[in-house]
Amino acid sequence: MKINGKQFSLILFLCLSLGFRAKAEEGMWLPQLIGALNEGDMQRLGMRMSAQDIYNINRSSLKDAIVSFGGFCTGEMISGEGLLLTNHHCGYGAVQSHSSVENDLLTNGFWAMSREEELPNPDLFVTFIVRIEDVTDRVLGGLSPNLSESLLQDSVSARIPGIVKASTKGTHYGAQIKPFFYGNKYFMFVTETFRDVRLVGAPPSSIGKFGGDTDNWVWPRHTGDFSMFRIYAGPDGKPAKYSKDNVPLQPRHFLPINIGGVNPGDFSLVFGFPGRTQEYLTSYAVDPLVNKINPARIAIRDEKLAIMRADMDASDKVRIQYASKYARVANYWKKWIGENRGLKITEAIEKKRRGEEKFTKWVEADAERKRKYGNLLSKIEGVYDLQNPVRLPSEYMREAVYGSELMTLAYRASRVAKEKHGTKSYEKAVASAKSYAKRVFKNYNLPTDKKLFARLMEIYARDIPADIQPELLKQAQAKYKGDLTAWMKKIYKKTALTDLASFEKALEKPSKLAKDPAVVVHNAFREKYESSVLPVLRKTGNELDLLMRTYVSALMEMSPDRKFYPDANSTMRVSYGIIDGAEPEDGVLYTHQTYLEGIVRKNETGNPDFEMPAKLRELYEKKDYGRWAHKGKMPVCFLASNHTTGGNSGSPIIDASGNLIGLNFDRTWQSTMSDVNYDARICRNIGMDARYLLFIIDKYAGATHLINEMKIVSVTYEPSAETEKVAQEEATLD
Repeated sequence: MKINGKQFSLILFLCLSLGFRAKAEEGMWLPQLIGALNEGDMQRLGMRMSAQDIYNINRSSLKDAIVSFGGFCTGEMISGEGLLLTNHHCGYGAVQSHSSVENDLLTNGFWAMSREEELPNPDLFVTFIVRIEDVTDRVLGGLSPNLSESLLQDSVSARIPGIVKASTKGTHYGAQIKPFFYGNKYFMFVTETFRDVRLVGAPPSSIGKFGGDTDNWVWPRHTGDFSMFRIYAGPDGKPAKYSKDNVPLQPRHFLPINIGGVNPGDFSLVFGFPGRTQEYLTSYAVDPLVNKINPARIAIRDEKLAIMRADMDASDKVRIQYASKYARVANYWKKWIGENRGLKITEAIEKKRRGEEKFTKWVEADAERKRKYGNLLSKIEGVYDLQNPVRLPSEYMREAVYGSELMTLAYRASRVAKEKHGTKSYEKAVASAKSYAKRVFKNYNLPTDKKLFARLMEIYARDIPADIQPELLKQAQAKYKGDLTAWMKKIYKKTALTDLASFEKALEKPSKLAKDPAVVVHNAFREKYESSVLPVLRKTGNELDLLMRTYVSALMEMSPDRKFYPDANSTMRVSYGIIDGAEPEDGVLYTHQTYLEGIVRKNETGNPDFEMPAKLRELYEKKDYGRWAHKGKMPVCFLASNHTTGGNSGSPIIDASGNLIGLNFDRTWQSTMSDVNYDARICRNIGMDARYLLFIIDKYAGATHLINEMKIVSVTYEPSAETEKVAQEEATLD
């Protein structure tokens, strides 16, 4: 086929447009730097705000509505009376803690119809960011560039407490300092933490977890993944312990909720606390991840999930006890499956290798660069060659050895056993062990834990080289002729660590505790790990930190016009993109929106993950959607191209003007690889539509008093010049 000049120009434009999108939409950006790095790109995509509207320390801004929820999720303020929104799966543990067989809030849902009915959660906290400061010079200033990595880290660790103390003196604020770009930069986050956080509302699991494990990480999605809390403060508006005298927090900013709907090309912004990404990894790291590490993780969790599921299906009590545990294990099990799939589809290893070839050519073109970076990649490869033999044993220690709760309890007990009775360190270790044990035994089933221990030990014995296995395990295999179930029965029969009363009593005699069979087993694994695995991980880890710091610095030198973003590290970030479907694989097309009708169709399959509450079906059949519908249909979820990861659960999806349009809760299966390799062609985050949130609160729960607290707006947007032009050109091409 011949291509004429007009067609060539069109193809060139599309390539450039896609290049702009890939560049513009990738990244998790520090909010205080948006004015310098991103404001123009964001406004070209349709944003109507300024950088000052997003982050400002002199007046209220979007960042004042965003909280770290429990240190593991994100939440946002949606009223001037302390009302907080996050995901159902983020609030799941809190809901579970108030549930029992007789009062099953997980199954039935919960709605506080008055402030007096809101439920306290003693272990839950939320943290606001007061300000972010670049403290690189204060952390690194005057340190010799020739320091070894261990000495450098010791020096940095020694300086940080003083900087934090000086920066928060005379205030009730906290602060943390974290490295960025592998330690090339350091930023301090000054924080304000509230610990009186009360449960206000959560839909039943058949709404909040609709789709269950079947739909986790996939599209199309129909999950009402939200829960609501209220933050309380002392009468002075400052953080305070739980008290009936506390009052709802009046936040500096809260998000209006836009019910105008979402359309392809609309600007979208995600604000939150993404956990961990590794976008600058070399091929020497990605290759073993794809071909060894992830397959091993997946296989171990296959076994764990099968054991838990069988016992949960057989008992309602166990189902409730292990609901949250099962969800935690299944979450990353499926994530790793999707991550590997996405990395293979996008040929991530080859992409990394091409980047390394480009880097090598750049280095070779200049004598000074050859001197500085000539053997950098070969050194990185060499360190991974040393590290790879212990990577699997390390993963098996985490996934298999600590896969039973007996071994996690034994770990806590072993720390007590090392202390002298009556000392402060002993009392501290005991308090920590008791606190952990109370949480474990609140939802513990001994037969399930026995099965997990036996099977996971068999897997460890089968897969890990004999020279890294503890002698105790090899002796047990020989004595019991490979039947580790018999070994398990002996350990569980004699240990004192399988119920709370005997566990707490055992802590009173640390010298005797060290001889407990479970502690003996734990210590055998731990000692072998610390002698054969951990030293290699530490040595190679330090070497990689130094080499990767140099590598990232060199990449910045090679591409001075490129905008680099730091990997996620559970600090506040902004990502931006557009509402958009995707075509992640050949013949697979994701449209941008789902509707309530999809819940009905899934329910008709008979899959128990697609259970539909009778009241929700009734509302569907009557089309009783109130003012939350769009053209007679009830929107449920949508897709956008924001770069997200774990920790962004509960993040608000915000429109061009700063209004809430959705609640981020997942990524598509193929998108999970964005932790290592973001690709604008397929990476999509999944959000629950704000209209579905309001519909459930209003029509399903009848909790209209909560909606009365909120600011509801209705705004629609015309496509930006950038996205509209791309759409027109694509239509012409068709």
